[in-house]
Amino acid sequence: MAGKPRRGNAEPVSDLVTAIIDPVLRKRAGMSVSLVQSWEEIAGERLAETTRPERIVWPRRAGDDDPFEPATLVVACEGFAAIALQHETAELIARVNAFLGFAAIGRIRIVQKPVKVESPSRRPPVRALTDREERLLEDRLAGIDDDGLRAALARLGHGVLGSKA
Repeated sequence: MAGKPRRGNAEPVSDLVTAIIDPVLRKRAGMSVSLVQSWEEIAGERLAETTRPERIVWPRRAGDDDPFEPATLVVACEGFAAIALQHETAELIARVNAFLGFAAIGRIRIVQKPVKVESPSRRPPVRALTDREERLLEDRLAGIDDDGLRAALARLGHGVLGSKA
């Protein structure tokens, strides 16, 4: 049995998604998910707030005998932060190359566009239940002996009933 993978064990969803997205991202953008996920560590917290890697553009090679040429990293940047990024491109290139493990990036091209993703608006607060709804919920939960389960179902019931108009 040793050495055989065990079936039925749970796998983190992030591992499954990365396995699916990584080949697509490599093909379409020339980079891996790990670069995008690690961008804050690579660029630093200050730059990561206003930038994100878009793609890596590799130079075309006519044949296998052509010498290796480093690629261009295209970085999306908020307009106001472009100057700061421009001043730090040499350091950012060194950090990206250290992350990748070889001198893959030779230059950075800055593309000004919105970077921050607006978070969806929060749901409106749940309204308080009427006395009739409270009694109805209590009656339905009366037969449940487990205190934890009853409390969880009560919270669920408040959420469901309170969200109805």
